[in-house]
Amino acid sequence: MAREFEIRREVELPASPEQVWAAVATGAGQASWLFPTGEGEPHGVGEVWAGHTVTAFDPPHHIAVQAQGPDGTVFNALEYIIEARDGGTAVLRYVHSGVFTDDWDNQYDAAGQHTDFYLHSLAQYLRYFDGRPVTYVAAEGPDASKAPGAFGVLRRALGLTGDGTADDQVGLALPRLVLPGLDPLDGVVDYVTPNFLGVRTSDGLYRFYGRNAFGMPVGLAHHLFAAAVDREKTELAWRTWLDGRYA
Repeated sequence: MAREFEIRREVELPASPEQVWAAVATGAGQASWLFPTGEGEPHGVGEVWAGHTVTAFDPPHHIAVQAQGPDGTVFNALEYIIEARDGGTAVLRYVHSGVFTDDWDNQYDAAGQHTDFYLHSLAQYLRYFDGRPVTYVAAEGPDASKAPGAFGVLRRALGLTGDGTADDQVGLALPRLVLPGLDPLDGVVDYVTPNFLGVRTSDGLYRFYGRNAFGMPVGLAHHLFAAAVDREKTELAWRTWLDGRYA
């Protein structure tokens, strides 16, 4: 049964409104912390961009978009309100609303936890990588990674033990990880919850998703800011690494 949802967040970001706007209202910006949603950028109300119709457009302060079903029902809507603050920072008020059709509680929980992780990644991008060209790579684990405890397998493979909290793991340097054909991965933990893990390196944001908690395979999605990243080669290496964890 279809049921409406709404997720609201407010975050302070280490950037000007113009920088935040470029991150949330352009295709290149969104690929740097969220995922690729579309190319280019919108230019006004009524334009269709990234599969959504623009319903509010006031750069660099306010953009809203929505997608409708055949019956006119708004099944997905996103709104970003950006306000300048002292010291070159900005506050972002974010609203995600729409309709979930199945397993409402699980979908709402998953969307809320993903939102928190994405907005944290936005802040990390703006602080460390703002404006740098990005290569987005993603991979999903096999069906075996849907099992309870599967995300713990991935955490241990990265060098994290136990169920430590953010207080004692954020800032922790991970053991060097070597994937065949790729440069060694040296990074620090920048985000950790039972279902999500973020690792920041000198040239990337590495994101790991314990979606087994929501009935899906464990996955990963990385935002890489090094020059000349071979996306297909990198995705294959990470997909092979994931498969090996759950063989």
